[in-house]
Amino acid sequence: SSDAYGTFGFDIHHRYSDTVKQFLNVDGLPEKGTVEYYSAVAHRDRHLKGRHLATSTPILTIYGGNETQRVRALGYLHYSFVTVGTPAMTFIMALDTGTDLFWLPCDCTTCARSFNTTTGKKIELEIYSPSNSTTSTPLPCNSTLCGPTRGCSARFNACSYQQVRANASSSGILVDDVLHLGTNTNPQDPYDVTVTLGCGQNQTGSFLDRGGINGVFGLGMDNISVPSVLAKKGAIANSFSMCFRFDGQGRIEFGDKGSPLQKTTPFNLQQSHTNYNISVTQVVVGNNVSNLGFTAIFDTGTTFTQLNDPTYSFVIQSFNSQVTHPRYQPQPKVYFDYCYLLSANQDSYITPNLTFTMKGGSQFNVTAPTVRLIRPVRIFTG
Repeated sequence: SSDAYGTFGFDIHHRYSDTVKQFLNVDGLPEKGTVEYYSAVAHRDRHLKGRHLATSTPILTIYGGNETQRVRALGYLHYSFVTVGTPAMTFIMALDTGTDLFWLPCDCTTCARSFNTTTGKKIELEIYSPSNSTTSTPLPCNSTLCGPTRGCSARFNACSYQQVRANASSSGILVDDVLHLGTNTNPQDPYDVTVTLGCGQNQTGSFLDRGGINGVFGLGMDNISVPSVLAKKGAIANSFSMCFRFDGQGRIEFGDKGSPLQKTTPFNLQQSHTNYNISVTQVVVGNNVSNLGFTAIFDTGTTFTQLNDPTYSFVIQSFNSQVTHPRYQPQPKVYFDYCYLLSANQDSYITPNLTFTMKGGSQFNVTAPTVRLIRPVRIFTG
């Protein structure tokens, strides 16, 4: 019975949220609604193109608490503070459904050891080392998790890996170590589980200065991902949920199977590459309807929804034809095709509704199809 499974979860916050600013004591983050705020998240996207399962076991969270952060100096992903090893070390890890591997900067030749906030404050980052953790062991090259797509490091007698993500990469060896979790009612109540993680000895690109500089928490479907490992061990049901609020905060729960009332759509499972791929059968923009079907990927590494033609052209042309506000040509650093001018004191405006019908018939109503930019003039874009 699924009632035998537990769940664990932790809150997730947008990197520009008030919680983030208070936790890291970081000043100078872009104000929500400003050109800098939305242009920053759009720029990174260009690079990447009440529910608990009824259970008799405790709900689990990241050990020590469930707070997560999202900070300008750390790129444009949602982050969680994850504790690993013995003695325990805490890392500021990016949550990414677009990758499978859980990796940390480790005995680095190239990796970020600190980052500077916009005010110049320097924050030191933890660096993992298998030799300093008494619970760490190298993953043998003959392990089933090593697989034919990975190599073998003769120097370390361990399985090796290379993770490539858009404009960044991480490479090193795989090790087993303890991931520290806790119960939801008492985050200090330990629940430890052994997982396979990447000891990232070499990082390139944005992993050095922007996104995921202190490690990536892979949430993909492959058997090496943390959700898959937890499910295989029987700690949770083979599922997890992520929820986001308008203020940028959110929550992730592992083992959560949702409620009977929620809307669903099936994944398109492909053996060649497993990801959270879904099908959209219809798009409605105000009074305009299109039955152009397409597939899309749920990716927490991307802030804005990105569409390919012909769907993109249908959406943007339909939207533009139903907006009464005048078009506005934004500054070059604003990465949007269509912007509209608002009056000096105008805070509200009317736009056409945007709805996606998923395979299976469930409808997804886009609650925030536009964003409002504050400077230099009031505009909104979608």
